[in-house]
Amino acid sequence: MRLIFYLKYQTKFGEQLSLKLNTGQQGNFEEIEMIYLNENYWKAVLDITLTADYETISYHYIFKGTDGMCTEEYPQPRTLHLQMLNKPVVKLYDTWNFAGTVANTFCTTPFTDILLPDFETHAPQFKKENTHIFKVKAPLLEKNQVVCLVGERPELGNWTGSEAVLMQFDGEQWLAETELANGAFPIAYKYGVYDKSANSFIGFEEGDNRLCFERGSPNEWVVLEDGFINMPHDTWRGAGVSVPVFSLRSSSGFGVGEFNDLKLLADWASRTGLRLIQILPVNDTIATQTWTDSYPYAAISAFALHPLYVHLEAVEGQISKKLKKILEEKKEDLNERAQVDYEEVMKWKLKALRELFGLNGEQCFLTNDYQTFFAANHHWLKPYAAFSSLRDRFGSPNPNDWPTHSIYIKEEIDKFFETGFEMYKEVQFYCYVQYQLHLQLSDAVQYAHTKGVVLKGDIPIGVYRHGCDAWMSPGLYKMELQAGAPPDDFAVRGQNWGFPTYNWQRMQEDSFTWWRERFRQMSHYFDAFRIDHILGFFRIWSIPLHAVQGIMGRFDPCIPVSASEFGERGIWFDYERFCMPYITDVVLKEIFAERAEYVKKSFLQKQGPFQYVLLPQFSTQRKVEAYFKKKEGEENAALRNGLYDLISNVILFEQEGSDKKEFHFRISIDRISSFLHLPAHLKEKLWEMYIDYFYRRQNEFWRKESLKKLPGLKAATRMLICGEDLGMVPESVPGVMQQLGILSLEIQRMPKQTGISFFKPASAPYLSVVMPSTHDMSTIRGWWEEDSDLTRKFYNEELGQTGNAPTYCEPWINRAIVLQHLQSPAMLCVFQIQDLLGMSETLRRENPNDERINIPANPNHYWRYRMHIGLEQLLKEEDFNQELKSYVKNSGR
Repeated sequence: MRLIFYLKYQTKFGEQLSLKLNTGQQGNFEEIEMIYLNENYWKAVLDITLTADYETISYHYIFKGTDGMCTEEYPQPRTLHLQMLNKPVVKLYDTWNFAGTVANTFCTTPFTDILLPDFETHAPQFKKENTHIFKVKAPLLEKNQVVCLVGERPELGNWTGSEAVLMQFDGEQWLAETELANGAFPIAYKYGVYDKSANSFIGFEEGDNRLCFERGSPNEWVVLEDGFINMPHDTWRGAGVSVPVFSLRSSSGFGVGEFNDLKLLADWASRTGLRLIQILPVNDTIATQTWTDSYPYAAISAFALHPLYVHLEAVEGQISKKLKKILEEKKEDLNERAQVDYEEVMKWKLKALRELFGLNGEQCFLTNDYQTFFAANHHWLKPYAAFSSLRDRFGSPNPNDWPTHSIYIKEEIDKFFETGFEMYKEVQFYCYVQYQLHLQLSDAVQYAHTKGVVLKGDIPIGVYRHGCDAWMSPGLYKMELQAGAPPDDFAVRGQNWGFPTYNWQRMQEDSFTWWRERFRQMSHYFDAFRIDHILGFFRIWSIPLHAVQGIMGRFDPCIPVSASEFGERGIWFDYERFCMPYITDVVLKEIFAERAEYVKKSFLQKQGPFQYVLLPQFSTQRKVEAYFKKKEGEENAALRNGLYDLISNVILFEQEGSDKKEFHFRISIDRISSFLHLPAHLKEKLWEMYIDYFYRRQNEFWRKESLKKLPGLKAATRMLICGEDLGMVPESVPGVMQQLGILSLEIQRMPKQTGISFFKPASAPYLSVVMPSTHDMSTIRGWWEEDSDLTRKFYNEELGQTGNAPTYCEPWINRAIVLQHLQSPAMLCVFQIQDLLGMSETLRRENPNDERINIPANPNHYWRYRMHIGLEQLLKEEDFNQELKSYVKNSGR
C-alpha cells in the first residue's frame, strides 16, 4: 500500500515540515522529512506492506522553524484504519491543526463530555466502489443538527441543500464518502448544516468554496481532511462560580467544606444557570501539623488529596460509640463557627479516620475497586504514604531531620508495604485515606456532571520545599532557590512563596514526565484547570535562600548584563556602589528616624567617611530574621523590616560564579535611595539599561523558553487550560497563549494595558476568563472601601455616574459590575461566590472584610474563610436564585 501525504501549509525559505508516524504494532516511530511541492502543499510518500494484524497507523506533522525550534500540530495523532482503507493507493490531503485555533477549545473534555450535545456515532464503512472521503470537525452544532456536504456534482447535490450528502459522526469528526472519479476536476464544494429533526437545510459554511483537485480512481482513496467547518466558533459563552472547597458551609460538614458539599454547590449552580465550579488546590498540605498548613498552594504532594475534605459519614464502617458522641458534639461546635478552625478539624478527622481504618481497612484492601485504585496510583501513592509516615514518626516534614530514609530509594520504600514491616500499618493508613478521598471526590464530580456542571481545578506553580515530590526527585528542583513574585500594588516588596524553583532542563530530559503524570492525575477529577502563575513557564521569580523578601529576587532564566555593557554606555562601573547595600546617615534617617543612632551602634560598622556596612552577623535578611525571631513588639518588627530595606538597597545583583562580570538589575530601583541619590546623568543612563533589561532584552528569550514546555504539556491533556497571567507580564506572553489556545485571565481592576485604570470586560478576548476579583484580592465590596479616589473614578468612568461615589458598595453597584462581566464576549466569566451574594441586600455578609480569602502580602496568612450561609439555605433562596438565573440567561450564557 502506498500512502501519499499532502499537507496544506504555507512556509518561508528555510522552514521544514516532517511527518512522524507510528509504523507498526511495536510502536516504532519514524520521522520522514516532507518535500516542498508548491506554495500551498508539502508532500511525503510511504510504502508499507499490509499484513493481517497491521490494522492502524497513527501520524502527525511537525514544523521546524529557521531558529531550529520544532512545533507539533495539535492535539492528538491522526489515525488511519489500514484494513478498512484497503486499496493500493491512499492520497491524504491534510490541514495543519494549529493549537490556537479557537474551535480546538471545544474538543476539550468539558465540552465534548458535558457541555455540548451528544451525537450518534457511526463506524466508517469505506466501500470500495467509492473514491473520495471527506472529513471535517464541527464542534458547535446544536442538538439534531448534522454536517452535510454540498457541491457542484450530482453526487454532491448540485448545490441544492435539500439534496446534500448527510455526514456521519465517528466520535471526533464528520465523515462522508462518495464516488467522484468521473467528470471534470477540480470540484467545488462546501460543508453545511442540516436539521435532521425538521428535514431542512439550515445553511452553508462561510467563506470561499473548497476545491478538490484529485480525481481518484477505483484503486485509490482520496481523503480530504478539511479541519474545521467555516462557521463562527465564538458563540458559546458560559458563567461559573469560584469558591475554595474549605469555604463551603453545609449542615453535614464538620466545620469545613468537604468534597461531599460540591454536590450541593452543583445543585445551586445548575439552578442558577452557572456551568462551571472553580476551586482552589485540594492537595495534601500537612507539613507542620499547625494552622500554617491551611495554605492550599504548599502541597506536600502534587498528587495526594487533603484529608481535610473527607466526609466522615460517607466513609464505610462504624466507629465506637464514645468517639461518635464526641464527633457529634465537635461537629455542632465547629459548624457554628464563622471561620475554619483548621487544627481542630484536622485533629478530629484524623482521629476518626484512624479508628475507621483500624476497623475496616483490611476489608477495604481486599476489594477489587481498591486494588484497581492502588495499581493505577502506586507510583505516587507509595512514596506519599511513606513520606507521611516518616513525617509523623520523626516529627518533621524535612527529610534532612530524619535519622533514616532522608534520601528516597525506591527499593527501600517498597519494603514499607511488605506485611510484617514495622511501618506497614502506618503507610497503609495513608493509602486507605487517599482511597476514601478518591471515592468521594469522584462521586461529587460525577454528580456535578449529571447536573451539566463542570469542575475547574487549580495547579500550583510550586511544590513544598520539604514535601514528597522534592524528596523523591530533588534533581527536578533548584533547592538552593525560592520561587516568588516581583513587587506589585498588592505586595510592594514582592512575594516569597518559599518553594524551590524547577530545574526545567532536567525535566525536559524525560519529556516532562512529572508534569504529564500530574495532569493525568488531575484529569481523573477535573474537566478544566487553572495554571497558577503561568508566567513561571516563561521565567520564574527566583530568590536566593539568604533572602526573606521577594524584592531580593530576579527572573530565572534571564540574560544578564555584562560589566562591559556599562562602559559601552559611558558608565564607569563601580562594583561597591552598585552591588553593595547603600547605607549613609541620610538613608538611616529616612528609614529609622530617631532610632538611626541605635541601628548604627548595634548592626553597622563604618566604611569610609560617609558610608556604613552591615556587621557580618546581619549581612543577609535570613540572619536578621533569625536575630529578631524571638523579639516581639512593633518596635522590633519595624527595626527588622528597616534592616531588610537596608540589605535590599542595591542596584545590581551579581550573577553567581561570574567573577564580577555579569549582573542583574534589582527590580524597582526607582524607589530606592541607592538609585535616587545618584547624579542625574548617571540615573538616566542606568534607567535606560534597566528598562531594556526588564522590558526588551528578554522577550524573545522568554518566548522560546515557554515554547520548550507549554506545547507538549498542553498536548498531554484534554482538559481545558486557563492561565493565570497577572502581574509583570512579559510582552511575549499574550502571543504564546494565543498560539497555544490557552485562556487568559482578565481582571477589571488589574488592566494589562498601560495608561488605564480599569480593564473593560466588554473588550475581553474570546479565549479568556473574566473575573471581578480572585482569591488573592478583596471582593468587589471590600475593594470599594479601600481607595475612595479610585472608587470615584470607577463610579464616574465605568458606571457612568456623576458626583461622588457612595462610601459603601450598595447592592445595585455590585450588581452592575456582575452584569458588566456577564455581558462580556469572553468565553467564561467566573465570580467569587461572595461577589454574587453581594448583589443581595439580605444575603450579603455585613462586613466585606470578613470575606477576604487571602492577603498575598502576608506570607503567614491563615486560609480560613467560610461562607456565612449554608448551601441548603442558599438553595432555598428562590428570589435571589431566579434573579441570578435571569441575568445569566439574558446575557446569552
